[in-house]
Amino acid sequence: MPLKPMRIGRWPTFSGDVLAGLALAGMLLPEAVAYAAIAGVPTVHALVAALAGLFLYPLLGSSRFATVSSTSSAAAIFASMVAANGTASGYALVGMTGGLFVLAGLLRADFLASFISRPVLRGFTWALAFTIIVRQIPHLLGLPVQGGRVFEVLGQLGMHLTAAHGPSVALGGATLACWLGLHGLRRRWSWLQPSLWVLLLGMAAGVALPLGAQGVALVGMIDLEGVHLAWPDLDWAAWVRTAQLAPALLMILFAESWGAVRSLALQNGDEVHSRREMLALGVSNMASSLVQGLPIGAGFSASAANYAAGGRSKLAGVCAGVAIAVMLLWLRPWLALLPIPVLAAVVIGILLHKLALRPVLTPLRMGGDAWLALVAVAGVLFFGVLFGMLLAVGLSVLLALRRFAQPLCSELGQWPGSHDYVDLASHPDLRRVPHVLILRPEEPVFFANAEAIFGHFRALAHRPGVQAVVLSLEACDDLDTTSVEALSELQNHLHRHGQRLLLARVKDRPRAALQRAFRALAAPGQAVPALTGDSAPPLTPLPWQMYWSVDDAVQEAEAATAPPGHWPVAAPPAEQGAPPAAVARGVAPSQ
Repeated sequence: MPLKPMRIGRWPTFSGDVLAGLALAGMLLPEAVAYAAIAGVPTVHALVAALAGLFLYPLLGSSRFATVSSTSSAAAIFASMVAANGTASGYALVGMTGGLFVLAGLLRADFLASFISRPVLRGFTWALAFTIIVRQIPHLLGLPVQGGRVFEVLGQLGMHLTAAHGPSVALGGATLACWLGLHGLRRRWSWLQPSLWVLLLGMAAGVALPLGAQGVALVGMIDLEGVHLAWPDLDWAAWVRTAQLAPALLMILFAESWGAVRSLALQNGDEVHSRREMLALGVSNMASSLVQGLPIGAGFSASAANYAAGGRSKLAGVCAGVAIAVMLLWLRPWLALLPIPVLAAVVIGILLHKLALRPVLTPLRMGGDAWLALVAVAGVLFFGVLFGMLLAVGLSVLLALRRFAQPLCSELGQWPGSHDYVDLASHPDLRRVPHVLILRPEEPVFFANAEAIFGHFRALAHRPGVQAVVLSLEACDDLDTTSVEALSELQNHLHRHGQRLLLARVKDRPRAALQRAFRALAAPGQAVPALTGDSAPPLTPLPWQMYWSVDDAVQEAEAATAPPGHWPVAAPPAEQGAPPAAVARGVAPSQ
């Protein structure tokens, strides 16, 4: 897909994008400092990651509003990887995830993020926000609390709460109150960024007051020498451990980023492309890894803030990157005086809105898979961010596989006075066609469910008086090898019992797959070994009888005068290119 040049727009849009970029930089700078603290690395690694995303995404991405920088979820996952395998493994995880993004985009695998259900993503997001806030409370109170999991941190807080540092508590509490107040005023003035003003006030307090002498922890000087252009140096075993987590991080990052991009695009009538988003995120993360940056994605809060501040083109993100680069070069001495309690208060303020229980609990009333949100919450809280993320992704994939492996199957009956056939279970008063069993799988047939579906149909065909089975394949867009072989075995089984199999509503791709299989297995009438085991009867390739509509197949089955064991060698009229009767009667063929 050709890349579109970045549109600058007219002067009002240009000036609006510049101002939005400055406001966006004011939000991203303190967030980068905060997320670096979450990841457990110096602040410069979050800043260079933000620069990589802000400068590279506009070249490849398809969204006008997406703001690619470090996110809280990515920082927490990075921290878990570093705690288990070291800092170099964390940067390797960023690069490997970026490479997988590029590979997935080239292979059109953008569907992978769909395997993370929304309940799982909501539960994971809520638990992650709660975990990060709990981990920031010791910094807010000036307590040297250590511990990885939520309940370990809460336990140590309960034991050492009386030893809280007074100046840190006062400064952190005042900062949080100030942030919440400014956030409330932002509803009136969208350009007002509470994180930026709190950051400036915190740095001013660090300059005017001897906070360090009073025992308040400070950020310290940001050392640019820790950044250099190099690929992570790891042994083979470390790369293997990193590769085990990269696919899960890819799915989490893309699900979060695509949700933000898609939401803003729908609000403004824009067209966005998932493949381009994957390529843009991949290149940005690979560049971030080369300069030892954190994993980055299009976070919803930053992207929404870009839109709310007046950004209307990709220029806003570029301006934000330029502003951050200027601040990184000229304001480092001021950033060094930023108190850690102020930083903790900013993180807590940013994430407080994610602790609302309504998005997690409301879907429980709808039933279905909504309970997975609670499982994701429990996984993160009890087993940590890393295992909780893997559990959430694994549950989503297992649920999808279980759903497809156990599909619904329906028996159809004719609606009185029409050519329509619907589910008999929902409409038991419909007409049953004498001696004809009409069946339909309600899900696509593929290797994981083909044998179960056609085995179930085989059992139903044993009913007394059934002379023909009409199988509607309207839900199947294609048939893989396992499905074709299982369908051939069903056809052979019915043939041996003197019954016919007629296929209806067969789309072009599965129709071509069945024709190729008939030609490949053997010449008509030649027996070949069965593929389901040595004890199974031989598989005799038989010509397929396929029709464009269920009604055509049913009429053919009713009007058949040939003996049950007789099979025509030539293809039926529907296969010879004759105009289907369904078209003549105005019934639309399957799409």
